[in-house]
Amino acid sequence: MIYLDNSATTKPHKDVLATFMLVNEQYYANPASIHRAGVESNALLTKAREQLANILHTDEKNILFTSGGTESNNAALFGIAKSSNFRGKHIITTEIEHPSILEAVKRLEEEGYEIDYLKVNKYGVISLEELQQKLRKDTIIVSIMHVNNEIGAVQPIKEAAQIIHRTCQAMFHVDAIQSFGKLPVFFNGDNGPDVISISGHKIQGLKGSGLLAFRKKPQLKAFIVGGGQEFGLRSGTVAVPQAVSLAKAARLAVEGMPGNFENFKKWSADLHHFFEQFGQEVYVLSPKDGAPHIISFSVRGLKGEILINALQKRDIIVSTSSACSSKQTKTSHVVEALNIDSRFKNGVLRLSLGAINTDEDIASFKKQFTIVMKELKGEIMQ
Repeated sequence: MIYLDNSATTKPHKDVLATFMLVNEQYYANPASIHRAGVESNALLTKAREQLANILHTDEKNILFTSGGTESNNAALFGIAKSSNFRGKHIITTEIEHPSILEAVKRLEEEGYEIDYLKVNKYGVISLEELQQKLRKDTIIVSIMHVNNEIGAVQPIKEAAQIIHRTCQAMFHVDAIQSFGKLPVFFNGDNGPDVISISGHKIQGLKGSGLLAFRKKPQLKAFIVGGGQEFGLRSGTVAVPQAVSLAKAARLAVEGMPGNFENFKKWSADLHHFFEQFGQEVYVLSPKDGAPHIISFSVRGLKGEILINALQKRDIIVSTSSACSSKQTKTSHVVEALNIDSRFKNGVLRLSLGAINTDEDIASFKKQFTIVMKELKGEIMQ
C-alpha cells in the first residue's frame, strides 16, 4: 500500500511508539502524587515540557498539553475570548480555517462576539491590506492557519504578526497543525504568533496528543476545571506517556525537517508538472509556491469518491480535500472560497506527503493515476 494521506494522520514513528510503551510501563504513576513514583513521573513530564519549549522558543510554563489539534484550537479561541472580553469582543479569522476554528467562532458569535472573516485569493492566501483594515482597538483575537490543510496555501504569518502587534493588543493565534515539522514554526517576538496549536498525530506522533503554546504567560480562562492541573488551565490527570511521546515526535520532526522538505519540494514540482500533461481535464488547486507536502487537484466532471475508489483498488491511498469532512457530500468551504470552475468542485483530491514516502511511491502514483484516467476518461485520454 502506498499511503499519500499524511495530512489526515501519519504513521507513528517506531521510536515514538517505543517511548510511549516505556513510559507506560515504568512511569505510570500520577505526576501530581507526592510519593517517589509520582515525583519521577512529574520529572519526566517536566523534561518533555522543557524540550517542547526549547523547540518553540518559549518558557516551559507556557506549554499546555492537550488531546490534539481540535482541543488546542478550541481552547485558544474560547479561553482567550473569555479572558479578554473586558477589552472587546471582536475576533478576526479567515474563511478557510479548519472547522475546529470556524465552529468555535460561530459559537462565540452566538454569545455576542463579533466575527470578521478574511477572504483569500485564488491561491488561498489572505490579503494583508484587508487584515489591516479589519483590525480595531477592540479586536481581541486574530486566528490564522499557517498552512491550509486542504490545499497547502501558506499564509504570511510574519507580516501578519507585525501588522497585528503594531496596531492593537489582539492575541495572534496560529493553527500550525499542518505546518509544524514541515516548515519553521516558533515564537519570534512581534514577528511571530502569540499562541500556537500543534497536534501529535500529524508529525508521526500519537493520536490523543497535542499542545497549546504561548509566547508569554498564558492569559486565558481555564477551559477544563477540576483538580487544577496544567497551571490551573486544563484540569485532569496529565497523560505523561502522550506528553513525552509528543516531545519525542516533535524533536524527530524538527531534526528531519530539512531532508523531508527537500523531498517534498522535489515531489511537488514533479507532480505539478505531471498534472499539466492532462491539460483541461485536471485542475491543480494547490499553489506551486505553497507548502510542498500538500497537492490538491481535481478532475473535471468526476466525483472525488470515484477517483479514490479507483486508486485504492491499485493500493494507492489518497483522500478528498479534507479527511475531517470527507464523508460529507457538500463541497468543501475551502474549495468554495477559491471560486473554481463548478466542473471541478466535486472531484477534489488531496495528496499529502510524509516522511514515510519515497521516490518509488510518487512514480507508482503517476503510473496508476494515468491508468485510472484512461479508464474513466478513455475517449479523451486516447
